[in-house]
Amino acid sequence: MPNAQAEALKAQGNAFFKAGQYAAAIEKYEAAAAMDNTVPAYWSNAAACHEKLGQYEQMEAAGRNCIKADKKFVKGYFRLATALKGQNNLSECIKTLESGLSVQSANPDLKRMKKEVLELQRGEQVATYCRKADEQMQGGDIAGAVKTLELASRLDAGNPDIDRMKAKVQPKFEAMEKRRVAGLDANATHKEKGDDAYKAANFEGAIDHYSKCIDALKAQGKDHSELALKAYSNRAACYKQISNFDGTIGDCTAVLEIDHENVKALVRRAQAFEGVERYRFALQDVKTVLAMPFEKVGRSNFDMCNGMQNRLNRTVQQLKSMR
Repeated sequence: MPNAQAEALKAQGNAFFKAGQYAAAIEKYEAAAAMDNTVPAYWSNAAACHEKLGQYEQMEAAGRNCIKADKKFVKGYFRLATALKGQNNLSECIKTLESGLSVQSANPDLKRMKKEVLELQRGEQVATYCRKADEQMQGGDIAGAVKTLELASRLDAGNPDIDRMKAKVQPKFEAMEKRRVAGLDANATHKEKGDDAYKAANFEGAIDHYSKCIDALKAQGKDHSELALKAYSNRAACYKQISNFDGTIGDCTAVLEIDHENVKALVRRAQAFEGVERYRFALQDVKTVLAMPFEKVGRSNFDMCNGMQNRLNRTVQQLKSMR
């Protein structure tokens, strides 16, 4: 049974809300919630008043209280998300919307706001990339500016600001690259040609160039050089693309002999070990990665290895039970 006194206070709050007296309405809604804190509508209505007053921090508190009162009351998630959006806390806003959508996946208000906020996030990221690229250009980091603008283009292809900046920096980058390539020795030239072949998805051709680079470096006693590490790493990527798992394992192992904590090599080797059903070795590499600092591993590698660890543990246990 609803609390009659609380409902009466809510009705008074509604009257104040309709009259545009939002502060007075808030007092009534909060008084109702004090009498019965299990009714989410009291907090939801108070949050709506705070929104009208532009009080997003107070709206956030009311939204959280609304969800606390009833985790299945979807409007509470909408109120909280609106408050977080008003404070430009877009990442937390998205999390709140996803929590609400887990309760009611087809809710149109939550879906619409999520789409809007994702677009805002994309715009902010593009603006950040453009500012960074401009700073890099001003500081003479032409290659860095080109990479940053490429990231921006992936998010917003055809953006006139990005295109204008690219038109300004690209000729400088191409001239710089021409000078750099002209100064490469034969080994580095093979590595460069391998990179170009890889980008063109010509993995067999890339392997041929990387192999020539590696063989020459071995003959010169430079098989532990930085160039050799890059060539081994890139050839491992090519082997992985064509499902040559033994080749991937061999080249990743060569990389790890030079750089014992090379995350990319450990992840690739773990995937290759799984591909040839050497599950314990794969699990060992995955655990090595997960034991490293998160900042070194990165979110994507961490999530991938965490998933692999769960999958590999199940596989290993199943194999044990079959003995």
